[in-house]
Amino acid sequence: MKYKTVVHAALLICLVIFAVGGCGTKEEKAGGPQIGDARPGAQQSETAPITVQSQEAQSGSSAVVVDVDGTKLTQGELDTEIKKKFAAIKDKIPAERTKQVRESMKRQVINDFIMRTLLKNEVKRLGITSSEQEVGLAVAQLRNSLPAGMTLEDMMKKNRITKEEMEEEIRLGIKINKLVLSQTKGKAKPTEKEISRFYQKNKEKFKMPESVHVRHILIAKTATDNEAVKAERKAKAENLRKQLLEGADFAELAKKYSDCPSKESGGDLGILPRGQSVKPFEDAAFSQQEKAIGPVVETDFGYHIIQVLEHRSARTLTLDERTKEKVSTFLEQQKQQDAFDSLMKKLKTKANIVVHLK
Repeated sequence: MKYKTVVHAALLICLVIFAVGGCGTKEEKAGGPQIGDARPGAQQSETAPITVQSQEAQSGSSAVVVDVDGTKLTQGELDTEIKKKFAAIKDKIPAERTKQVRESMKRQVINDFIMRTLLKNEVKRLGITSSEQEVGLAVAQLRNSLPAGMTLEDMMKKNRITKEEMEEEIRLGIKINKLVLSQTKGKAKPTEKEISRFYQKNKEKFKMPESVHVRHILIAKTATDNEAVKAERKAKAENLRKQLLEGADFAELAKKYSDCPSKESGGDLGILPRGQSVKPFEDAAFSQQEKAIGPVVETDFGYHIIQVLEHRSARTLTLDERTKEKVSTFLEQQKQQDAFDSLMKKLKTKANIVVHLK
């Protein structure tokens, strides 16, 4: 069997999008209460029993590393996955941590293989299916969830998968999602009493720090710039600020001149809570009047022209309908996570899993 890397965790482990909706607004992502991540598959149970027989490893790329009820992961496939994962982060890993990171990746690939195989076998045993309409909806939602400027084709190229392989993984994800949802037996939807009890016990999670909705234009600098180059870059920023003061469109100038990835969204950085930006930038953003074009601010990244679109005071969210919806979604996902953990524990107990360790 050719082992496939997970295209997107939510697609392989569980397409929760069918149960709890889409990705949310920019405001919800950046400024909402950080309740937690309870999606099925978002974390693996450490207490689930697993039958593992350790044996001396064979040699060669065709040697079997893991055998799950007859489905095998070979040394060659394991090495390929680790190489692919490491290539994506190697520039960020100190040399002395290389061995540790590779070992961690090895465990991750093995655990993912075991989980994927057990779930795939179970949906096949139960005859769970997915329709073309469901696949189409999942593809559309995946497309909408990608970062600004990235297309579905870019994502497939980055992950080195074909359209057919992606759709195959999506079909499996849909089936697994149905399997996990069936474990809750229709009891995943929390009651008003459960929502209220969670809110009262976790009020600190609903405290919203002081924050600003800000956009900026960055003229970048580097550590090797001499004074003449720095002066040139600052002058460019000052000229852009002058254009803005004279009525130029902020988003258009950001898209054309900014050196920050936020240029694709007109320089919009979304909601920034206090304490999450470099100090010169934060001091300027939190002291500026709304809608004003502030003076050019220098940071280690370069020269910023900042505009605060909205300034929000610190506050605690009340248990209104919007907050209830957020809590309900979290509790529903938590119940699905519990169901997923219970399912994996049962599948591992019943399975014959052999891991050949070196």
